Amino acid sequence: MDTLELLRINLLSPAVLAFALGITATLVKSDLKIPDALYTTLSIYLLLAIGLKGGAALSTTPLAELWKPALATLLLSVLTPLLSYAVLRRLGRFDVVNAAAIAAHYGSVSAVTFIAATTFMQAAQQPVEGFMPTLVAILEVPAIVIALLIARRSLGEGSLGEAVREIFAGKSILLLVGGSLMGFLAGPEGLKQIAPVFVDPFRGVLVLFLLELGMVAAKRLRDLQKVGVFLIGFGIGMPLVQGFLGVWLGSLAGMSVGGAMVLGTMAASASYIAAPAAVRIALPQANPSYYLTASLGVTFPFNLTLGIPLYFALSRWLHGGS
Repeated sequence: MDTLELLRINLLSPAVLAFALGITATLVKSDLKIPDALYTTLSIYLLLAIGLKGGAALSTTPLAELWKPALATLLLSVLTPLLSYAVLRRLGRFDVVNAAAIAAHYGSVSAVTFIAATTFMQAAQQPVEGFMPTLVAILEVPAIVIALLIARRSLGEGSLGEAVREIFAGKSILLLVGGSLMGFLAGPEGLKQIAPVFVDPFRGVLVLFLLELGMVAAKRLRDLQKVGVFLIGFGIGMPLVQGFLGVWLGSLAGMSVGGAMVLGTMAASASYIAAPAAVRIALPQANPSYYLTASLGVTFPFNLTLGIPLYFALSRWLHGGS
């Protein structure tokens, strides 16, 4: 399949179409609404499900296959927030607080974008390493901490310890790490026992979740005028740069075409769950319109629709494909 065919498959996938439906519902001022309790339940389900599946796969993965991708991911978690911060400060002329806040989001990872990337790989019939959920946890935490350390060092204020506690106690990391541990201990045989709940319905639940995210993202579209042209360009350009970096490092680490593509997508994504919670505590003076609109209103839709097929095409090219 060429890039245009992959793009067509992605844009016409149920998950992306559900996201578009959610945007449409908000723009036409529909009364469609997913209850908050159901939205929370869906997010818990998705995070726990990918943790369980990743942990089960990790239990059968030799350490020799894991250490290079893990090292590449750790390197990404250091490089991406520093790169984003430098661009925001030097080119965007943002102040220290807002540059660090935005960098925390772009250094971290969007779990939903990760899920969308792995689902796309399944549709493209491309295998992906089973330990990828472990890499999500490795990428998410250090990047946020580094960005907050930059602000703390420059300002000499902000509760870094409380922010770090918020990251580890937050549901995204807790469910991913906890689910991975459960899956690792239970193994593939244990996962088979709960597959009718946590494996088979996964894609259907993702469609419902993205329907709600489409409605949330559409509300952020109204803030685009506030964030300015530079930040809109940043929300598209930075994912491309970091996505290339992630795919390249994944390829160097010996990952498959699908694995390197998913790692690149992870590096290209911007957190809107763990990072906002940590930034809200450590940098309360940062402007939420900047980091939320850029991550959820610009970068997330871009990656979901155009970015994922592009990172896959790049991974195939780096692996010697067409």
